[in-house]
Amino acid sequence: MYNPSQKAYYNSKIILLLLVALKLFLNFLAAPHYGFHRDELLHLALGDHLGWGYMEVPPVVGWLARITTAVFGSSLVAARVFPAIASALMLWFTGLLTIELGGGRFAVLLAGLCMLFSPGMVASCYLFQPVVFDQLWWLLATWALVKYVNTNQVNYLYGLGLIVGIGLLTKYTMAFFAGALLVGFVLTPQRKLLTVKPIIITILIASVIFLPNIIWQYEHHWPVVAHMDKLQRYQLDYVKPSDFILQQLLLHGLFGLVWIIGLGFLLFSKKLRPYQFAGLAYLLVFAFLLFKHGKAYYLLAGYPMLFAAGGCGIAWLVHNYTWRIVLAAVCLIPNLLLLPLVLPILPIRQTLSLFRYNHQHLPLLDFTITWEDQKPHALTQDYADMYGWDEMAAKVSATYHSLTPEQQRHTLVYADTYGEAGALHQYRHQYHLPDVICMNSSFALWAPESLKADYIIYVSDDNDISDLNSLVESYRRVGIIDNPLAREKGVGIFLIAHPKPALTPLYQKNLRKNRLE
Repeated sequence: MYNPSQKAYYNSKIILLLLVALKLFLNFLAAPHYGFHRDELLHLALGDHLGWGYMEVPPVVGWLARITTAVFGSSLVAARVFPAIASALMLWFTGLLTIELGGGRFAVLLAGLCMLFSPGMVASCYLFQPVVFDQLWWLLATWALVKYVNTNQVNYLYGLGLIVGIGLLTKYTMAFFAGALLVGFVLTPQRKLLTVKPIIITILIASVIFLPNIIWQYEHHWPVVAHMDKLQRYQLDYVKPSDFILQQLLLHGLFGLVWIIGLGFLLFSKKLRPYQFAGLAYLLVFAFLLFKHGKAYYLLAGYPMLFAAGGCGIAWLVHNYTWRIVLAAVCLIPNLLLLPLVLPILPIRQTLSLFRYNHQHLPLLDFTITWEDQKPHALTQDYADMYGWDEMAAKVSATYHSLTPEQQRHTLVYADTYGEAGALHQYRHQYHLPDVICMNSSFALWAPESLKADYIIYVSDDNDISDLNSLVESYRRVGIIDNPLAREKGVGIFLIAHPKPALTPLYQKNLRKNRLE
């Protein structure tokens, strides 16, 4: 027989399992749509060049890409298996964290619904990219620290070291969160739980795990520093602090009410006073990203713990069963309407109609279709980043196979950007193409030292490549990306004949430069 507390715990787990099952169903419903995202194509390519680091990310995503291809294959659905698993684990541990904070069935249900239907969480948790795994490590780090506070068992502290180490090998943002957790802990009365030996062991565990990437960074002249500097100069400097704050309020729809209440309870409630460090950690990371002009989604990993606290807080504030259901429904229903805008669960025709309707009748939602150029488009930038790649590969293939077998043996394929290179790498076997050469992003690491070819099929964002006139005997445009939904619309495909010797030193100079950026 279960006593009441055991029965409540059991029921909370049943609710949590049902929510996890729904999460997996939604992710796999969306998985076959609409195509590979440009970032997915890069990360999948990393799996064919395993190492302890890459130009823009640590190594874990490359390892997962290799496992994905080996175990599940190279399809679109296969690429999204690990993100589905990671997002389901996030929902599970959000529920466990809610229970650790003292929440019951309704608190678990509300926190789980936030994870299921927050537009920000949904949009970041189905693509094969480091973001979803980074969010999981942040949540696990919080859960481990809360478990340590509740039990004073040092193994949870050592587990935190393991989580932080793997988190650093997944995305460097874990360093900011780990530092914020430590500072938050020191600023609260819970600091009395920190003793020297366990803390040193915890730091050593994380450091030893992360050390191979540090060595790799050193050997490759610290590309992460150059990458962050480039990101700051060309993207982050254009992010306004006011936009960052507003987007934090909009990212979760009406479930924003839950995280705001959760933050308030973590900072000011006696019931959650032992876990105040989590609220302080959020504020510290928020302030850091605000100061550094961070993108809105950088902070998404901090919200699962706030949803857990918010679920508890609302359950403690609202005791009436009917009012609880009304509150959950009021938050949920608008977010259900937003779901197709952030998760590709509908055919593209219906999705386009939905975006058109919102643009005409709900201009407040125009931020969802506003791209980096600050202009509204037919689709979100993420959705547009999934189109055009198969068309590009097919047109490059048509050009390549129009050449004689002898010409093909002396032909290279070259692309300007990592998205184009990732697509041609992904589809190379299907279209029987040579592997692509690119100097953008991590592709620069394995680009050849020189270009030796009689022909180059060149995929370029710039349809005017007249600056090559003095470097090649001839060139002509043989194709263009026509898909009106694709961000790559207008990208040109050129056939270059007989590059001159002067092209090689220019290529080598740019290659050296790109490997240092």
